[in-house]
Amino acid sequence: QVQLVESGGGLVQAGGSLRLSCAASGGTFSIRAMDWYRQAPGKQREFVAGLTSGGNTNYKDSVKGRFTIARDNARTTGYLQMNSLKPEDTAVYYCNASLVAGPGMYLEVWGQGTLVTVSS
Repeated sequence: QVQLVESGGGLVQAGGSLRLSCAASGGTFSIRAMDWYRQAPGKQREFVAGLTSGGNTNYKDSVKGRFTIARDNARTTGYLQMNSLKPEDTAVYYCNASLVAGPGMYLEVWGQGTLVTVSS
């Protein structure tokens, strides 16, 4: 079964940085497109950043200039670089990716989430 495995979450002080990673397990799949979402306690899951198949990016307004979404050259690992973190960035972060399963075949998969806690 194909799954996305996230890593890189943790506890950081306000103003600090973290880099989240997201890669497929259960085989070698390239990432066609990818989004990061987050869910804070008591709140709905929200979009944070997106990377299209063409390499275009878009961000939630509150993270623009602080977060960067990217994938490696092999397109097997996706990243969310988070700088100048604020307490309001505290949430469980989820990766959602469209993986290439074959010619013209794509799998949409979610990660299990990784907790980011920003202390003031």
